[in-house]
Amino acid sequence: MASWKQISFGVVTYLASLLVFVLAGESGSGKGFGDHIDWVKLDDAYGIAKESNKPIMLIIHKTWCGACKALKPKFAESKEIERLSKEFVMVNVEDDEEPSDSKFTPDGGYIPRILFLDADGNVNNAITNSRGNPKYKYYYPDPTGIIASMKSVVQPAGSKLDGTNDEL
Repeated sequence: MASWKQISFGVVTYLASLLVFVLAGESGSGKGFGDHIDWVKLDDAYGIAKESNKPIMLIIHKTWCGACKALKPKFAESKEIERLSKEFVMVNVEDDEEPSDSKFTPDGGYIPRILFLDADGNVNNAITNSRGNPKYKYYYPDPTGIIASMKSVVQPAGSKLDGTNDEL
């Protein structure tokens, strides 16, 4: 029969391993937003966007933010976001990685913010969460608004993402 010390050591070892596993899930390139998405660093995004002719989707968040923590699993679990992400150069920055340029705070420095940019780094101010609070245009609490904005960036009016359209 195992001694109390052996059982205690086993439990502590298991809990420590579990903690490392959980923390590692947040430390990947997805930072909790899904490591299955092809994330790039903001500095690299502009060149990739120019080369691939894709817009940039930028998520600005903080590790300590409750709203950010609530959004992460919803974002990561969305198959539609995963599918649409292939049409973007995907970037997420947290904490000290947040860019200081005022163009990244078009209506304030709240978090999380999701901005859509062109390859030159210009924020597309027309793409906001139309379903959200007009005081916080770039705040998205759930995937529904994010998906709508992603589609409006990559889908011109009257066309479908697969290249077909409804016109005769």
